[in-house]
Order: sequence, then C-alpha cells, then structure tokens
Amino acid sequence: RKAALRIAGALADRYAHHPALALWHVHNEYGTTCHCEHTARAFRRWLADRHGDLATLNDVWSTSFWSQHYSDWAQISTPRATQYLANPGQLLDFRRFWSDTLLAAYAEQRDLLRAANPTIPVTTNYVLGDWVPVDHARWATEVDLVAVDHYPSAVDVGAEEQTALVGDLARGWARHATARRQTTATAGEPPATPDRGPTWPDPAPAWLLMESAPNQIHTAGRMHTKEPGRMLRHSLAHVARGSHGAMFFQWRAPAGGAERFHSALVPHAGPDSRVFREAVELGAALARLTEIRGTVEASVALAVDAASGWALRHPGLPSTRLDHHDEVAAAHRALWHAGYGCDVVVPGDPLDGYRLLVLPALYLVGDATAGWVREHVQRGGHLLATYLSGAADEHARVRLGGYPGALRDVLGVRAEEFHPLADGDHVRLADGGTGRIWAETLHLAGADVVTSYAGGLLDGLPAVTRHRSGAGTAWYVSTRPDDDTYRRLLDRAARAAGATPVYPDAPAGVEAVRRRGDDASWLFLFNHTDRDQRVPARGVELLTGAPVDEAVTLPPGGVAVLREHTG
Repeated sequence: RKAALRIAGALADRYAHHPALALWHVHNEYGTTCHCEHTARAFRRWLADRHGDLATLNDVWSTSFWSQHYSDWAQISTPRATQYLANPGQLLDFRRFWSDTLLAAYAEQRDLLRAANPTIPVTTNYVLGDWVPVDHARWATEVDLVAVDHYPSAVDVGAEEQTALVGDLARGWARHATARRQTTATAGEPPATPDRGPTWPDPAPAWLLMESAPNQIHTAGRMHTKEPGRMLRHSLAHVARGSHGAMFFQWRAPAGGAERFHSALVPHAGPDSRVFREAVELGAALARLTEIRGTVEASVALAVDAASGWALRHPGLPSTRLDHHDEVAAAHRALWHAGYGCDVVVPGDPLDGYRLLVLPALYLVGDATAGWVREHVQRGGHLLATYLSGAADEHARVRLGGYPGALRDVLGVRAEEFHPLADGDHVRLADGGTGRIWAETLHLAGADVVTSYAGGLLDGLPAVTRHRSGAGTAWYVSTRPDDDTYRRLLDRAARAAGATPVYPDAPAGVEAVRRRGDDASWLFLFNHTDRDQRVPARGVELLTGAPVDEAVTLPPGGVAVLREHTG
C-alpha cells in the first residue's frame, strides 16, 4: 500500500493539472487476496473492530462446535487449508475483511489524487465473478463514478442476457454513489439508517462501461469472434441502462505478451479491418445519442447481496450447485424474456414505486433485512422469494424452526426437509414445468398452492405457493423452475402486482428499454432474432435521424433508438 501511494503521488505530481486529464483510474480489477502474516494481523484488528470482544466472536462463529473456542485474539489466523471443513463464519468474515481492506487501499490513493486536483473524478473498475471478495454496492459510495468491466461468457443469446444483467447491476450500484454524494452535500441532516437505506436523490446515477471486448467473446476453451453488429448492440444495451459511454480493452493487439490474442479495437490485421470500422461506426452512433438522459423504466426490484453469494460458496452446504449469482441471473433472465424493466437493489434500499420485489436465494437475512422485506409486503408490495432465502442470519447461522427461516411468517410456509438434485436430474411440476437443483418438503402455514410437485417422493406437495400478508402478497418458489416456466411464473406474479412489460408491443425476441426524462422519453429496441422484426412505434429514430410514423423495422441483430412522441 505504501508503494502504491508513492506511485499515485508521482502520477499526481505529473498529471494532476494536465489539460487532457478527465478521470483518475486507480488500480485495476480489485480482487487479489493472500494469507501472509501482514494479512493475519490486519484480519485480527478488523475482527476486533467488528465484533468488539472474543465472546461475541465465539458466538457468531459458533466456535463451540468442534471445540474451536478462542481465548486470545492472537490465536486467530486467516482461514487457511484445513483437513475438512473450514468455519463458515470465519470464511464469511474473511471475505468481508478483504472487501473492506481493498477499499481502504483504494481510498488512500483516491484521497491523494483528489487533494492534488479536486475537480477530477476518481474511480476504479469493478471485475465481476463469485471469486471477487468485493461488495460492489458498498464500494459505490466511495467512487465518483461506478465503472464496470464486462466480458460475456455465452456465445448465443446468453451473451445478451448477461449484458442486460450487468447493466442493471451497475446502475443499481451507482445509485449508492449518488446517495452518498447527496448525503455529503446536505448539511444538518442525519445519514440514512441501515434499516431504511438511502433515499435516491438522483434517478439517473452515473456509471460507465470501462472495459469490454470489441470483437471476441471468451467462452469455455476458445475465443468466439463476435458477429457483425454485435459490438454496437452490446455497447448500446449498456448505454440504454444508463452507461455514459462504451470503452474497450484494448486499443491495439500486441505482437507478444500474455494477452497477444485478446480482443482489440485495432487487431493484428490493422485499421483496415471490420472491427475497427465497427468501432468508428459506434463512435458516430454514440455522438447521436448525447441528448438521452433520465431514469431507466423499471417496475421490478431484484435483490442482490454479496455476502449471501460468499456464504453459499462454503463447501459444507447440502449441494455444490448452490449459487446466489446463478439464482440472480436466472430470475433476471426470466424477467428479461418477459419484457420487464428491472432495478437491482440491496437489502435496505428504498422500494417505493416497485410493484414486485424478487429475492433469489437471499440466504443471509438478518433481523433488519427481514423487517425490510416484511414492511414492503405489509404496506401492499408484492414479493417473490426462492428457496434458501432467509435460511440463515447475517453470520451464516441457520435459523431454526424450518426454512425459509426469517421469512416463514411473510411467506406462509414451512419447509421441513430439503432435497438437493443431482446434475441432470429434475422434478416434475403439476403445471407441466420442471424444477432442478433443489426441492423441499413444504407445508402450508396460511399460503395457497400455486403448483405442486408431480410424481416421485414429493408427489402432491406444494412446490410454488402464494400468501396474502398484510396488504401485500408473497410468493415462494421451492425449486429452480426451467426457464420457460420461470418466465411464465414471474410474468404472472408481476402482472398480479400491477406491473407491465416495458413495451408490450415488442414482438418476441425484441428487447425494449425505455429511458424517461422530465420532458421526453427514449426507447431502445434490440432485435435478437435472425429475421426482420416490425415494431409499432412513433417518434424520431436517432441513429438515422429518420421520422417514424407507425412502426420501425429492425433487421436481424439490428438496433433502433427512438425519441418517442409524447402522448
């Protein structure tokens, strides 16, 4: 950290007032960890600050199991390799510690750079993946601009699904940065409490796609060449969701080095190449969209929690297939295909204006988070929670009395046993769908059955339920439905909550994203099919400047951006 500060200081001395300087970018893709003695000492200090005393730490780590009791802070080390299973509380806290420690390292350099020239914003680029020990929502309060790297791993329409999810994630994180700036600027007002969360002062928070690949998708075992037009489509999908632009790694493909075949704007073939011509076309397209501003239309809130993702990686769980991010992606994918705008939230965020709150395997639910969910439903909001939501408290201690733990009363169910499913295995549902990964022996405690398991050990038992709670409604999904079933289910729950798709006139395979400003709205349309699609619309198509009186026809893989006619 001292060496990094020296380097940042040298850069500040040389470039702080350079006329071309627009943004400081500190480090790259924070996420590296280690288990050295420096780390062990810092970890102990962090634990003492977090828990206060050893009695509390022993309690939240459940150290009475396997005689792990600590009587001195010096006895605690990092969670290194062990013969069998590591302590889940220790592993979870180690992830939290690394997020805080890396953030402190970033903040040191940020403060130095900010002091050198307070007018230049400072950021770092978020790298995505379940291996990353960074709570990006919390970090967002410390950056001036949320910046993300996105490299899809799928080569089919899954790449477009992943692009939409990352855009929504980045926008959700960016709201925390905006809330922090407003809190700093509002003198005399107390900060928002953790239970209630911030009140968003700016509906269009700033974020930026800082890294993406111009002409390749790095999929399992190979590099897939992006089809013509896909660079534009992916870039504008991020812009539609609030990004202030589209940036790439890298500028020129090198002749040597580890990433000599990494995607680049100027490939080995040079500027006389398709990828460079498409980059020039993208630049021209972005210049035509500078008027776009305002909120991204969304009626569904999707809860994401970094700590739940970390906790579900413990090897002592009932299945190695449990993954919070996979459940987030599955729910988002279903909403995306059903045409609903989606905002990503973290527990405690404001929920005013959202018709439906979705909790995909929100495993860690403390009392404050349970109150946040309960208040949403009691006040008339709708909720859809999947298996494992609420099963453990914030320290990864399982809540006793049956699953889904802290949310049993809201959901009106009690799961007695779980049934993890093997790879390739599934359960049948009475509505014709299937479920995989997980199933439960579920008992009703006030809820009604939406669909049941059909056949096998769970034949006739509830699989999906709905419960009237207060002025709202809470759905529970005890398995992972197949994609078509999940899309129909979330569409049903969203419509019951009063939500509507962003653009009901869009045909299947056409993605619609709307941005709304004070006096105008803009509609992005993406054709993800292999045939022409005619979409009813009225306005001005900004990429071409052409007026649209009745409809716009999108070629295969085509994009249109309309300034809509009001009324």
